Amino acid sequence: MTRTDGAAALHALTAEIVECRECRRLVEWRERVAREKRAAFRNETYWGRPVPGFGDPAARVLIVGLAPAAHGGNRTGRVFTGDRSGDWLFGSLHRLGYANQATSMSADDGLTLHDAYVAAAVRCAPPDNKPTPHERDRCLPYLARELALLEHVRVIVVLGGFAYDALARVLAMCDAPLPVPRPKFAHGLEVATARAVVVGCYHPSQQNTFTGRLTEPMLDAVFTRARDLASGVP
Repeated sequence: MTRTDGAAALHALTAEIVECRECRRLVEWRERVAREKRAAFRNETYWGRPVPGFGDPAARVLIVGLAPAAHGGNRTGRVFTGDRSGDWLFGSLHRLGYANQATSMSADDGLTLHDAYVAAAVRCAPPDNKPTPHERDRCLPYLARELALLEHVRVIVVLGGFAYDALARVLAMCDAPLPVPRPKFAHGLEVATARAVVVGCYHPSQQNTFTGRLTEPMLDAVFTRARDLASGVP
């Protein structure tokens, strides 16, 4: 598949994702948040739909998060955009050369990614940031299809235990399962599979960044390692 064909296929998948209404609870929640809004964003029009992945169709590094934030991706229409977790993620990607800018406040702010693609295990903002196992599993075929189209991916960075569990199911669907017994999620974890090397990273949530569980040097080290692995450095 050429880069142009891959980009077109990802665009078609994006169009399918944003029309999904399979999970009633998530549909009701994301649309309620979009109507009621947060006071700071009361003059903005919320996206209020599923949030697709985005980035470089030729990426060698795939980054998988949990789900869009209610007033982040659910507002902007782009995952990790417009929230503090995204500030940390895109700041690190910028420092490592994966992003052309360090912040992303809207889907049309000029952010582009090079050699990286960002997606989420669940595409709709969930209540309390907690999708159910049924909602997760219903959404995972989208990630499996993205991974199939991202033919150059050699490293998958999972942000948190939820993303790790979700990816384990996706890799099993793709006939590239994690080893049995499955290694326990940890920051800095590296697990080789037939499809890609999986690298664990604490999620850049405020719960982790405010407490110092995740620091900028720790996050940068993960993406430095991802870059090395994608380039074939042992």
